[in-house]
Amino acid sequence: MKISQNEIVEENVSNDTPTDSDDENHNRRVVKVVYKALLRDSGETEKLSKVVGKELEWRYHGPPHCQHMMKKLTGESTQRSFKFRPRRMRSVKGDRLIVEGWEDVGEYWVHVWRVKDGIITQLREYFNTLLTVVSEESNEVRVWRSTPWARVQGSLPDLVLSI
Repeated sequence: MKISQNEIVEENVSNDTPTDSDDENHNRRVVKVVYKALLRDSGETEKLSKVVGKELEWRYHGPPHCQHMMKKLTGESTQRSFKFRPRRMRSVKGDRLIVEGWEDVGEYWVHVWRVKDGIITQLREYFNTLLTVVSEESNEVRVWRSTPWARVQGSLPDLVLSI
């Protein structure tokens, strides 16, 4: 299955300078490579190894049995049972992308990627957890928040991530 441009709602937060926009677009393409590779048949590990750093910093919050992304990135799991289908993507601070997705009740996730020089260096993964992202450098109270529909699906932990 292909991830089409229409499937992902993309939001920009930038300074509107050409360099920032180019970097953000490049970072979006890098992160999209990951999701596309995970949806395809085997043989895509080469593409992943080109964009995911060898020293990836990873943090996870959620049920232990739902650590799907790390299992796929490390090759521990080659099962096709769980598919990450991004629904919403937003650039924050130029080098970070927040990607949100869901399938059924009980399958809600948020990934916060950090990309440096075309390589993914950091992944924060939140599964069945609502997330509010705030900025350390500005007076903005909130930069991004999980999609409100998730609240209707039951009680989920709600965390604040400061970047």
